[in-house]
Amino acid sequence: MAEQPLLQDEADHRGVLRRAAPYLRPHRARLVVALLVGLADSAALVAVAPLVGVAAYALDHEDRGGLGLAVLLLAVFAVGQLVLARVGELLLIQGGEQVVRTLREQCVENLATAPLRFLETHRSGELLRRSTGEVAALAAFVRLHLRSLVASVATLVFTLVMLAWYSWVLLLVQLVVFVPLTLLVTRWFQRDAGAAFGAKAGAEATVAATFSETLTAREALQTSRGLAGWTRRFDGENTRAVHAARRALRVENRIDLVSLIEGLALVVLLLVGGWLVVRGTLTIDAVVVFVLASRNLFDSFADLSQLVGEVQTARTGLARLLDLLAATAPADRPKTAATALPARGDLRCEGVEYAYRADGRTLHGISLDFPEGSRTGVVGETGSGKTTLSKLLCGLYHPDSGTVSFAGTDLAAVPEAELRRRIVLVPQEVRMVTGTVAENLALVQGAPDRAAIERTVDQLGLRAWLAELPGGLDAEVGLRGGNLSAGERQILGLVRAVLADPAVLVLDEATADIDPATAARLEHALDELRADCTLIVIAHRPATIARLPRVVRLDGGHLVGDEPAGGRSIGATRLV
Repeated sequence: MAEQPLLQDEADHRGVLRRAAPYLRPHRARLVVALLVGLADSAALVAVAPLVGVAAYALDHEDRGGLGLAVLLLAVFAVGQLVLARVGELLLIQGGEQVVRTLREQCVENLATAPLRFLETHRSGELLRRSTGEVAALAAFVRLHLRSLVASVATLVFTLVMLAWYSWVLLLVQLVVFVPLTLLVTRWFQRDAGAAFGAKAGAEATVAATFSETLTAREALQTSRGLAGWTRRFDGENTRAVHAARRALRVENRIDLVSLIEGLALVVLLLVGGWLVVRGTLTIDAVVVFVLASRNLFDSFADLSQLVGEVQTARTGLARLLDLLAATAPADRPKTAATALPARGDLRCEGVEYAYRADGRTLHGISLDFPEGSRTGVVGETGSGKTTLSKLLCGLYHPDSGTVSFAGTDLAAVPEAELRRRIVLVPQEVRMVTGTVAENLALVQGAPDRAAIERTVDQLGLRAWLAELPGGLDAEVGLRGGNLSAGERQILGLVRAVLADPAVLVLDEATADIDPATAARLEHALDELRADCTLIVIAHRPATIARLPRVVRLDGGHLVGDEPAGGRSIGATRLV
């Protein structure tokens, strides 16, 4: 069975920064400059306390010159700190936004080329949440909190160094009182934060996925009167999401205990500092510096404690996004040179087996040849493996055993771009994007111009049909192609496939759900395909099969027939 990586609600938080390094590397110069400016900003802020101490010393010793110099330096440092803070914030936001943009673009690229089985295994709402919601949350963190995080850490480090230089005794008192209790509270937070915030993100993703499916299945839910049951399911998931959010909030509130610890540490600092001044081992200006600098120390810890929840949320989102990128990373295919792969060739599958589940096989040892330019129909009852075979022939699935090859080259060894040039699938449900008919037809490699589109329409004998659309090529298809019938979308799917000029064209039940007149147009268009284009049609309409010189029959995943269609009574055979 072909195993697919499954995304977990609780993402892997281990080595998040190491895993994110490849996405940071292209922007490291901008980020380093932003960090250096941020460090200079924090250094200027920390320098204020010693300058106030110098001013206090000059005032105590009636040194007017020293007092004036200290005041001047305070003004310079204050202005410089404001400028550095603004510049550093802008640089850090710009660098962070570039990283977020890289992640967003990579996510879109990975999902666009992800294995079909991976996409089928996961709910679309979950993938949407990770690829858009998590990226949006990261962008918000970069804009609102990243600068504060960097400034708080730098200010904390610089303050500790400065206080150690003034009095290691007072610093030791501060650390003994403040640090152990703060670390204890922080550890208490971290113990449950990963699970709490991961559960919150997972529950929110589940709600988003269910809501997305509600929009997709709304018609079926309304007509089958299943809306009440579906609403109960949504309410249950929403309730679990609320409980998860409350749990995350309770864990986050533990950090507020740090404020109490700050007050206790400041009281102890004043008592010990006063005692040292009385003993003559410390000056008053040093105590002033300690009191002011301690505010920086406490403020940095307070800012960090307030940011812990935001950091954990961003870390969880980044971990979930990195999990998605890792699971959808393009597989390393052997590099077959494009020049070594001919534009046309035979398609062949040998001993192909495939299973969706471990307890059963969908295809059993299928071996078939599709010579260049051949026309073949594949028939069989529902569940016989027709659609699975079509996806294997297109390289959308990889067989569990056996090989599928084009022109003698295993599809697994063909670069993705080259594979899509050679083999094109038109599914039963053709997807459209909002825009005009011409814009939808241009969604193929090379972006054909209007003249190329018109030539292809004429080649397929569809000029009269196109003229019936209001606006022709400029007709609006509507949201998800809603202005067009299923048959019209199928015809446009065929035109789009032919514009790609594939060596092999596979149609999966292209005429299954369309009216006879539209099906006839589609069948006539198929007759106009290039003679060297291999055509494989998965179909059950007798009229469609009758046009094909060869028919392959599947039954229960086994190949049970491979014979010319001529002379057979297709209409008398039940083809589903």
